[in-house]
Amino acid sequence: MNTTLVAGVAFTAAGLVGYLVGLAAQYPGRAFSVTSVMVGITLVAIGREGDSA
Repeated sequence: MNTTLVAGVAFTAAGLVGYLVGLAAQYPGRAFSVTSVMVGITLVAIGREGDSA
């Protein structure tokens, strides 16, 4: 199991959920959901690159 890929998927999913909740209700730190999505996409890209090598 590729832990980088799994972490990327988890960060992306958590960021998307946080973003959607942030659309409905304001809460402190909701801007970090966008950061979580960006980090998650980066980790997914790194994890997928490791599979092809």
